[in-house]
Amino acid sequence: MDKEEWQKKGEGHRQRLRDRFLERGLDGFTDAEVLELLLTFGTPRSDCKEAARLALAEFGSFAAVFEASIPALQVIPGIGPKNSFAIHFVQEVARRYLKERLQGKRYLHSSTEVRDYLLHSMRGLKKEVFTVIYLDSSHAIIDSEILAEGTLNVNTVYPRELMSRALEQNAAALIVAHNHPSGSLEPSPQDRHLTRTLCLLCSLMQIQLLDHLIIGNGSYSFADQGLMTEIQQECRELTQKLR
Repeated sequence: MDKEEWQKKGEGHRQRLRDRFLERGLDGFTDAEVLELLLTFGTPRSDCKEAARLALAEFGSFAAVFEASIPALQVIPGIGPKNSFAIHFVQEVARRYLKERLQGKRYLHSSTEVRDYLLHSMRGLKKEVFTVIYLDSSHAIIDSEILAEGTLNVNTVYPRELMSRALEQNAAALIVAHNHPSGSLEPSPQDRHLTRTLCLLCSLMQIQLLDHLIIGNGSYSFADQGLMTEIQQECRELTQKLR
């Protein structure tokens, strides 16, 4: 097969993938086919099948490919600057879409979407980040942001910054989240202590702390596990004593 025939065969294969997507969406696509089709956006005339296969083998999963750094992606044969740009661009577009989809929605009716957004934006990160979701008095979502990066503990400026930003946002309630780069979902003693500190500060400012989520290999909710109720009760009792 000469070069021209090889290119025509590759173009036919890529077009069949596109046609399948237009007809049925991603139903029936393997992870390798999804990644292959995405890579063709960066290098439309190249055969991206082998590059997609190698990337999945190297990083272990579809999600891990998207969470890989640009230098790490470019080590994979067939993935160059344009391909790695395409992967990271799609990742950031998805993050923005998931974030903006939340704004204005009631948390009680969209808690699954909140978790989807947090999992997408925080899972797989190599360092800890602390994210805050601000809500109004009806628990509609105002906004969300990463407030801090690095190891979390109560000796840092997070509590002070959190209160300042909550007041700027006119927030009546908050949801906080941080990730465990190790993937573990078990809350550490520092996580529990930080939650108590934030809950107490929120109580004093008449702001509700609804939940603290840990993002790792999945998600852990202080509220769902009953820890948030215990902590809120402790804070109420302490607040009454302070008053």
